[in-house]
Amino acid sequence: MRIRRTATSVLAGLAGLALVAATGLAPAQATGASAAPSPTAVGVDLVRATAAGDTWTPRAEDYSDTVTITDLAIPMSDGVTLRGDLTVPAGPDGTAIETKLPVVVTITAYNKSLQAYAGGLAGGDQSYLVKRGYAQLTVDARGTGSSEGTWQAFAARENKDAGEIMTWAHEQEWSNGNTAMTGPSYMGISQIWAGSAQPPGLKALFPQVPGADVYRDVVASGGQIDVGFIPLWIGIVTGLGVLPPAVTADDPASGIGAQLSHLSGALTFTTPLLLNAVLGNEPSYDGQFYKERSAINVVDKVNVPTFFVSGEYDLFQRGTPLLFENLQSRGVPTKMIIGPWDHLQGSSGEDIDQAGHGELGELQLRWFDHYVKGLPDPTLDSDIAPLTYYEQGTGDWRTSQKWIGPQLRATSYRLSGSATTGVKNGGLTTGTPTAGTADVLPIPVAGLCTRSMNQWTAGLPNMTGLANPCLTNNALNDKAGVVFETEPVTTPVSIQGPINARLYVSSLSGDGMLSVAVEDVAPDGTVSRLTGGWQVISFRELDTAKSRHLDGKLIQPFHPFTKASKKKLLGGAVEPVDVEVFPTAAQIQKGHRLRLAVQAFDIPHLLPTLPDLLGHLTMIKVHSSATYPSELTLPTIKPATPR
Repeated sequence: MRIRRTATSVLAGLAGLALVAATGLAPAQATGASAAPSPTAVGVDLVRATAAGDTWTPRAEDYSDTVTITDLAIPMSDGVTLRGDLTVPAGPDGTAIETKLPVVVTITAYNKSLQAYAGGLAGGDQSYLVKRGYAQLTVDARGTGSSEGTWQAFAARENKDAGEIMTWAHEQEWSNGNTAMTGPSYMGISQIWAGSAQPPGLKALFPQVPGADVYRDVVASGGQIDVGFIPLWIGIVTGLGVLPPAVTADDPASGIGAQLSHLSGALTFTTPLLLNAVLGNEPSYDGQFYKERSAINVVDKVNVPTFFVSGEYDLFQRGTPLLFENLQSRGVPTKMIIGPWDHLQGSSGEDIDQAGHGELGELQLRWFDHYVKGLPDPTLDSDIAPLTYYEQGTGDWRTSQKWIGPQLRATSYRLSGSATTGVKNGGLTTGTPTAGTADVLPIPVAGLCTRSMNQWTAGLPNMTGLANPCLTNNALNDKAGVVFETEPVTTPVSIQGPINARLYVSSLSGDGMLSVAVEDVAPDGTVSRLTGGWQVISFRELDTAKSRHLDGKLIQPFHPFTKASKKKLLGGAVEPVDVEVFPTAAQIQKGHRLRLAVQAFDIPHLLPTLPDLLGHLTMIKVHSSATYPSELTLPTIKPATPR
């Protein structure tokens, strides 16, 4: 093991910085710069029923400096050695203090030696907790950075590593036996796997923007392959993994062996995986491969207090709330903040103080001081509600006891009349609809000028700081499809949770994709994209047992996405297709319109597999009538009961 700050480490960091820039992560370095604002984020009026600062203030630093010991060997039960960097408080002479401390662990796939240069990928400032009496252990996941083994993106062996890492940290002489975890995205998902192992000493988790269901959340939303984020992400992890790892003084052979195994993984796992998915082979369907890698399947075993951070424009917009709801339903202490953030914004936590509960480091300190150190905090639950979320439209921050609960009711809007691409809009009504049809044309540029483009490239366009009208007005993109909208509402409509669009359709090829956006149209014509959903027609089979209902109405459909469930429409048949529209929170204000936009593509987010490509270059007809009751169903907040 070595003390960081050697010339070799600095050079390695600079090399990593160059790689980050080359792989498209350069914008993430500028997380301190102002990002392009969302249309509702300008002049935010914060709603703070009880601000944390009124009753709790973060304690001062116990130590003014830190020291890092690099590449500690962490043995796994199968003989593979992982490597971790340990940061602890330093005394006045600059050496590590000898006091046993609680240990905060972060498991990363982004090369711990280079992560400091990755901006929003790395989460907050880890020294904040260290200077207040915690040790920070950052570990390279199997097959990445300086760790041995082959990376296989949350394969069963890697998931087992997470629990073993926590047990190892619990047992070390510099640990007081109590542990916690932090980190966004991949690092957040690792926390769920570690928690499910129930290792001794684990007291609390703080995952930012973690995913739950790999297939539905991000790999193949609606059944098409994500070509915006997944290849970029796999390329980044693989690229950072094949950099020459630091050769440790105590075991140089380990570094050489790690390098060879990382190269092998790039050839035997990542490249074949991407190729097989695009070719329509097994990875293009849901099944055991994704079940093994989906934290939603083990979250039932997580029993420690967990604080979630989620984003309304995040890659895991769908999954994070599901994890939160699982813990809350079982009585595990849990909280969640949902903000107007894409993936890099949610990962950095830079704007989390807008929710009114403090900055990221302060929230982590408060959570860990109470649940890890056992310090009294009698106002924690009164200061911070179980759920704090940003309401698009009003720009307010609101609180709730539950994500989906008795405060909601199902409100359905029927599609009404005919619509013509780029020319004539159809209607949405809670009254009596007019029969009509709409032809959705296969326009393969749909999606380029929309917030979806930013969302499914993890927020990279937004992080450039350059003004981009496509992120603030969806009007141009809507001309690439058909549109249905209400009259200006006379009473505000507040939405909270997942949405279902049931569209009765026919298709010339028997297939195609429905790309749906739920939007807010201001009186001046500005169209704000609130959320979206996608569904391949041939994957329309519904698993009713796993689908979610409110007041007897479907609000979150669950499709199997298996090869056996894939069935094209035959002979011009008209059948219902339920499109899962990812959850959000928004208010359609008085005088605004609620809009449903339907298109056949969402570029650069999704593309059909090569065998299905021709079948998706076809016109889809949407039908609306008494026989074909196409509708949009929203969970809306019930009006307050007069007292």
